[in-house]
Amino acid sequence: MPPRRRTDPATGRAALAAWRADPSSVPDRRTAVRFTLEELADVAPGHTVEVRVPPDGAVQAVAGPRHTRGTPPNVVEMDPQTWLELATGALTWDDAVRDARVRASGERADLADWLPLQAARERPGR
Repeated sequence: MPPRRRTDPATGRAALAAWRADPSSVPDRRTAVRFTLEELADVAPGHTVEVRVPPDGAVQAVAGPRHTRGTPPNVVEMDPQTWLELATGALTWDDAVRDARVRASGERADLADWLPLQAARERPGR
């Protein structure tokens, strides 16, 4: 099996900074989404929850029973803006769920323990 494609961390952080400066930049947004999804898979490894951020990416994460066929029992889906706000700490999981910005199904489909992502947070002094 070929190695999983990874976004270079410097490229991912640059895309996040560019997205913060101009959220309308589609190429930067796509790179930032893919980078942060990869980061989620690193901090919450597993195949129990499928996190979908159409049209920019998807990842399987969170330890637990592995899903192999059909629609996964635990799915989280949201738009790219919501995902990046969650990943960077600009939005909390509870607020996103309350405001119906996240569609989550399944007993393990709560990502609050992993968000915001450390690699995506604004660095102090910036």
